[in-house]
Amino acid sequence: MGNYILKDGDKMKALTEYKIKNMVLKNRIVMPPMCMYSSDERGFVKDFHKIHYTSRAIGGVGLIIVEATGVVPNGRITSRDLGIWSDDHIEGLKSLVESVKAYGSKIAIQLAHAGRKCTSNDEYIVAPSPLRFSEEYRVPRELTVEEIKGLVKSFRDAALRAYKAGFDAIEIHGAHGYLIHEFLSPLTNKRTDEYGGSLENRTRFLKEILLAVKEVWPKDKPILLRVSADDYMEGGINKEEMVKIINEVKEYIDMVHVSTGGLISVRFPIFPGYQISHSETIKRECNIPTIAVGLINELDQIEEILYNNRADLVAIGRGLLRDPHFVLNMAYKNRLKMKYPTQYERGYY
Repeated sequence: MGNYILKDGDKMKALTEYKIKNMVLKNRIVMPPMCMYSSDERGFVKDFHKIHYTSRAIGGVGLIIVEATGVVPNGRITSRDLGIWSDDHIEGLKSLVESVKAYGSKIAIQLAHAGRKCTSNDEYIVAPSPLRFSEEYRVPRELTVEEIKGLVKSFRDAALRAYKAGFDAIEIHGAHGYLIHEFLSPLTNKRTDEYGGSLENRTRFLKEILLAVKEVWPKDKPILLRVSADDYMEGGINKEEMVKIINEVKEYIDMVHVSTGGLISVRFPIFPGYQISHSETIKRECNIPTIAVGLINELDQIEEILYNNRADLVAIGRGLLRDPHFVLNMAYKNRLKMKYPTQYERGYY
């Protein structure tokens, strides 16, 4: 991607406010959900989580999305991921929310089920079809229709707990080869019932989850959807197919967080901004706000994306792992006007 050169009169968009429903972000920078593997077998919030997420709030991030959080125990990616399958989880999550909000960031939580990519210590794992991810993974058990209905309820109950914990938004994890993605892609969904075959049927599980979540999630709070817009394999999802999927469910969501890959163990080209075109296509063809993500590390990248309307928000993953103060340091490096935390002002003047 080439440098984006500001024209006279243009302003830096990265640090401008953005409103979606009743959630007003102080800037356009998002911390995407990234597993920290720092919980316990019970899925509870630990001191590490409070330190980790609150430090990024102090560092000026507009929206922080908490890592993939299991709606059922065998829906976690690992046994050390956070959980939200019990009311017992609410107290810890609430303390995390309050800590982040105290420093001016908004906070969302990603509700997830790992499907066939679950490596937790639970007795069995599940998927739309009994196809394992690789030789290193267990063969999943094919979900019955009754079990599918039960998982829809699990997402609904998790959304209610997220509301009680005080989150500003929720993100449904439909990407990276986890359960919802497994239903969406014909590469992993070989069912012959109402949940397999046609695009409408493969989208049914996601649609039922979103409908159930909307029963308990406040109308004035956003619902985000994370998707992988390309499986990078013939016969799988590509940008054009994902546009159709989003158009099937967009009346139930407010924003799409656009990623790629993760379904099949396959190599694909990775370079700075490699997923931006997917975000741009979905934003344009589905007429819905998007978050762009994928090796975005520099201000000129962020500004090019925002000014050319390729996304509404920009997620910084690795950059925020390396530097909790990524936003503050980006502003300082580029001489942008920004209110720095009082405790750290001397470091920026």
